[in-house]
Amino acid sequence: MGELIGYGRVSSRSQSLDIQIAALTAAGVATEHLYLEKVSGRKQTGRAALEDLLGRGIRKGDTLVCTRLDRLARSTRDLLHIAETLDDKGVSLRVLEQPIDTTTPTGKLFFTMLGAFGEFEASIRAERQREGIDAALAKGDDSPFRGRPPSIDPKQILALREEGLTPTAISEKLGVARSSVYRLMTSVS
Repeated sequence: MGELIGYGRVSSRSQSLDIQIAALTAAGVATEHLYLEKVSGRKQTGRAALEDLLGRGIRKGDTLVCTRLDRLARSTRDLLHIAETLDDKGVSLRVLEQPIDTTTPTGKLFFTMLGAFGEFEASIRAERQREGIDAALAKGDDSPFRGRPPSIDPKQILALREEGLTPTAISEKLGVARSSVYRLMTSVS
C-alpha cells in the first residue's frame, strides 16, 4: 500500500489553508506529504505545488487526498487531465467532503459530474460578479470601480502653460511628474 499524499489550495494569499491542513492530517496524511499553495484554480499553469505533486510527488499505489474537487481544479477539462495523470501513474483519488473513489466506474462518473457542476457554478458566480460590477459602474460617481479620482487638474496645467511656464517648471510647482504634465497637455490640446 502506498502513501497518502495531500493537496490543499486556496485562491488568494489572504485566505488560510488551516482548515484544509487540519482535515488532511485528520484523514491520515503526514505533514511531510502535504502539497499546499495559494493560487487561483482557474489558471492552467502556475500551480507549482500541484505540478510538483503530479510530476514527482506521487507514485504507483499512492492515494491523492484533497478536501473538495474545486480545491484540485476549477474546470472539467483540467480535472479530467488530472484524473488521467493519476490513472496513468496508478494513483487513487480520495475527496474528503465528496464520496469519490476513482478506482470504480461509478466513482469516475461521479467525479466527472461533480467537476462539470463545479465549473458551471464558477461560471455563474463570475457572471453575477460581472453584473454587479456593471451595475455599480452604471451608478456613476458613487461607483467603487471608477478608480482613483484625478489628482491633477488639467485646467490648472493649461493655465500655468499659458502663463509661459515650461513643463518642468509646472511639474515642480505642482509636485507632479513631468511625464504627467506632458500627458495632460497632449490630451487636452
